[in-house]
Amino acid sequence: MNGKWLNYGGLVLVAVIWGANFGISRLAMESFHPIVFSVLRFGLAVPFFFLLLWRKEGSVGIPWRLVPRLALIGLVGITLLEITVMYSIKFTTLANASLLNVAPWPIFAALFAPLFLRESITVRLVVGGAVSMVGVCFVILGGQEGFNLSPENMLGNAMALGVSIIGALFNLSTMSLMKQYSALRVSTWTIAFGSLFMLPLTAGGAWGQTDWAGLGAGQYASIAYNVLICTVVAFLVWNASMFKVGATRSNFFRYAVPAAAVAAGYFMFDETITLLQLCGAACMAAGLVWISVERKQAQPQLQA
Repeated sequence: MNGKWLNYGGLVLVAVIWGANFGISRLAMESFHPIVFSVLRFGLAVPFFFLLLWRKEGSVGIPWRLVPRLALIGLVGITLLEITVMYSIKFTTLANASLLNVAPWPIFAALFAPLFLRESITVRLVVGGAVSMVGVCFVILGGQEGFNLSPENMLGNAMALGVSIIGALFNLSTMSLMKQYSALRVSTWTIAFGSLFMLPLTAGGAWGQTDWAGLGAGQYASIAYNVLICTVVAFLVWNASMFKVGATRSNFFRYAVPAAAVAAGYFMFDETITLLQLCGAACMAAGLVWISVERKQAQPQLQA
């Protein structure tokens, strides 16, 4: 039981870390080109991953037969995912991007799970997930922007929905690998390949758009947070917890990300929190608790 709650606690902690990063990254984007910032985030994290892997497991290598698979996962799950996230925010409203990035992700994870894993969907998981989804919709739609279906937002909306599809496939593909290799080894190599594929995208003057001499302590702190906390710690904790809890159930805990982002906006930018958002956060929390206390042996199963 203690191990179970430790894993659920890890998922919530990572969701809070990623949610808070919305505010931190918003500040950083005032000084950095978005793709340069992503390269710094993942590229600077790579040496830490390899060092941790070597210290913990005594080696860093992977079989040559896995290189194409891990390279593809890194290309899709790190490079393509991060770029799609950035441009979805650029071409639609933050509320639209947040809702379409987060809400459908667990649904796609459940739909695609049979292609990668043998996971079951229980009645409790369906009910808890639905309640959590309603809650996250209230959190996002309760903000000032609301949901906007105007034609100029359609490209960004489609890209934001694509994030949910790509992200679900990324999670499931790494889960299948973690049955043979540690979460640390899988995370290390997918992020290494993803960073490598991201680097050429900064060609053409992206690095020159940053005033490096004018960077202050706040900008360097945002890089440190993204590298050490948001990438190294968060990826390791999420992947290890997801392997124990299961990909389908774990992805519902992403619904805590928008709530944490709203809280970050309140503390960092003096943004208001509405009653609907508070009700949504309570609804989302109730759904996640309902999922967490499931006793699998006692629950009827609906095969995915």
